[in-house]
Amino acid sequence: MQESPPKVPPSTGKISGKRLLVYISLPVLVLAMIFIYTTFNPAESELFPKCIFRRLTGLECPGCGSQRAIHHLLNGEIGAAWKMNQLLIISIPYIILGYTVSLLQKRYSWALAVRKRLYGVVAIWIVFGVVICFAVWRNLW
Repeated sequence: MQESPPKVPPSTGKISGKRLLVYISLPVLVLAMIFIYTTFNPAESELFPKCIFRRLTGLECPGCGSQRAIHHLLNGEIGAAWKMNQLLIISIPYIILGYTVSLLQKRYSWALAVRKRLYGVVAIWIVFGVVICFAVWRNLW
């Protein structure tokens, strides 16, 4: 005899304590990170972790310079951010689009199609290839 799945109680419209904690703590965490990255320069502060790959190999990984680039972006220094990590700067619109599409996909059917096209398996492999090419390029030039 199979057990029937447990019945889900109807929604009361109230937000659970755990969900409320996430809704409150996530924006606070984001604002704290913005404050820290705006105020402190990762190149000069011991507060930020250094790249282990670079320490071990002497080569820059695809993420090297990302923390410094974020610092410069938050301080309005786009050119300096570009010099630190071009891939991060180029990827920001792609990341924002992905987040926006994920928010819209339950409401609009076209958003799900966009997500599958731009963030599906083929896209993952393309992004992987771009990251590898960037890693090679930045260490050759």
